[in-house]
Amino acid sequence: MRLFVGPLFVVSWFFFFLSPSCSIQPVYGAQHPPLDSRLTKNFIKDRSKAGALPMKSKKASSFHEFARSTSDAWDIGDDEDEDFSSSSSSLQTLNSKVAKATAAQVLENHSKLRVKPERAQSTLGDMPTNCKVIKSSSEAQLSRTSEEACVRTPLQKQQSLPLRPVIPLVARISDQNASGAPPMTVREKTRLEKFRQLLSSHNTDLDELRKCSWPGVPREVRPVTWRLLSGYLPANSERRKLTLQRKREEYFGFIQQYYDSRNEEHHQDTYRQIHIDIPRTNPLIPLFQQPLVQEIFERILFIWAIRHPASGYVQGINDLVTPFFVVFLSEHVEEDVENFDVTNLSQDVLRSIEADSFWCMSKLLDGIQDNYTFAQPGIQKKVKALEELVSRIDEQVHNHFRKYEVEYLQFAFRWMNNLLMRELPLRCTIRLWDTYQSEPEGFSHFHLYVCAAFLIKWRKEILDEEDFQGLLMLLQNLPTIHWGNEEIGLLLAEAYRLKYMFADAPNHYRR
Repeated sequence: MRLFVGPLFVVSWFFFFLSPSCSIQPVYGAQHPPLDSRLTKNFIKDRSKAGALPMKSKKASSFHEFARSTSDAWDIGDDEDEDFSSSSSSLQTLNSKVAKATAAQVLENHSKLRVKPERAQSTLGDMPTNCKVIKSSSEAQLSRTSEEACVRTPLQKQQSLPLRPVIPLVARISDQNASGAPPMTVREKTRLEKFRQLLSSHNTDLDELRKCSWPGVPREVRPVTWRLLSGYLPANSERRKLTLQRKREEYFGFIQQYYDSRNEEHHQDTYRQIHIDIPRTNPLIPLFQQPLVQEIFERILFIWAIRHPASGYVQGINDLVTPFFVVFLSEHVEEDVENFDVTNLSQDVLRSIEADSFWCMSKLLDGIQDNYTFAQPGIQKKVKALEELVSRIDEQVHNHFRKYEVEYLQFAFRWMNNLLMRELPLRCTIRLWDTYQSEPEGFSHFHLYVCAAFLIKWRKEILDEEDFQGLLMLLQNLPTIHWGNEEIGLLLAEAYRLKYMFADAPNHYRR
């Protein structure tokens, strides 16, 4: 469970132990950032001078220390019911008067950072010991009158930290222009017409289609374009209908033949892990919490796992279904898909979406299957290549990681395992995959340069962090919630530049 040590949190912590009915919920993701690091550092200095709180202020200096005090920001809900009995047992002898006095001292130290000295003494002198605590520095900026209200109102014991965030409107899947670009420009209309001409020709020129798809595929033609680029559909337009019919029947033949075996003992572990992971797939998007959608995902993942015994199911593969599912669903839905009730679709349409998602995901995984075999050697090699690449691109960032003992595997494993899906909004992943499918070995090779460009994008924030814990928290909670096409376009352009410089010149990043 992640705990941010700050003045206000310490006060809440004391009152937690004073009231057994209180509970603390963890704060997740970049939408609820930690308290201002400058306030935290100043508080630690003041606390050490005053000797007010006999608590260790040492920051995590290694991965093992860090892992004991924090968890993956994506694992929403895993730690909400964590038992605090072991922590509370060491503080059961805490006297309530001492706790209140210490809390008041913490408030006084913290207020000196926020209030002018002459005002601080008059305000705190009249402040009752029971006063509502503002939960974060950002909340204080949003409510200018909160300090005056604090003087007048009695203490409401803090029940919990803020609840998990609700997905903001800007993060809609369908909002492909989150950076403010108009919905459809003249240039985009021209591009759409070019796609339609390519797709309607007797034999689609796949090289030309890849070239057109690199800067993004229009939503209207994305489903058929993805089927073609993934190798699921043939270039010959006359063969497509029969191919779709045959492949969809083949998939449901697998369902009929294998799906009942999920109850057999030798498949129990696989099915149980899939069943656990499905609710965690994009937990903030209502579409993926619908029982019917979760049943579809379970079937897709289980059939893939038993047909690929060399790897079987590995956590993270569940994420790779979602872009295909959303794209093929959008073919039948005009409104925003993230809130669409799939029970409104016919059975035949749902079966088509399920089968197409299975086959396209299978095509993707065929190119990166060594990422998911025993010990995941593909990921190990890619993380090592990323480390070597960054050491040549930006030696200062690389040395900063070495100084604070940050290993690339500690943050980049997830980037490779999930293809940056947990670092980006889903709409950005869909745009990114337009390029991946048009790029030769996009998922297996070009992704490395995208990860390098993505890391260097945050170089200023990385260099500002001066301890192991701060670096890991930053790299696990990068603020991309408002990203759209413009940001992804710049990221891909930088990745292409890096590939052009280094892909054909391996000696450039060898020491």
